[in-house]
Amino acid sequence: MALALGALGLTAAPSASAATPCPSGAVCIRETNGTILNKNIFYSYGSHNLSNVTGVRVLVNNQTGGAGFQICKGYNGTNCSVVYRNKGEYEPYDFTPINSVVLVR
Repeated sequence: MALALGALGLTAAPSASAATPCPSGAVCIRETNGTILNKNIFYSYGSHNLSNVTGVRVLVNNQTGGAGFQICKGYNGTNCSVVYRNKGEYEPYDFTPINSVVLVR
């Protein structure tokens, strides 16, 4: 059963085995070819501004201890979604209007 995650349309999805894994303790944005660029691996709590992340991407929450994340239309963690805490890979989502990701405890 997929879990609907707010008005942004994110849902939890099964992981793709051929894709690059997201390291434990991180939130990652996966490229369209399944790879994860180092600049799109986030470990520290707080806001992370995105650079040249547009189009449809897959977000992966591999944080531990129930930590979550928000995706935000503004830079520096402004105009954000609700906090998502489900661990794993999310359905593909259009990141074109998204400018930052916030990691929360």
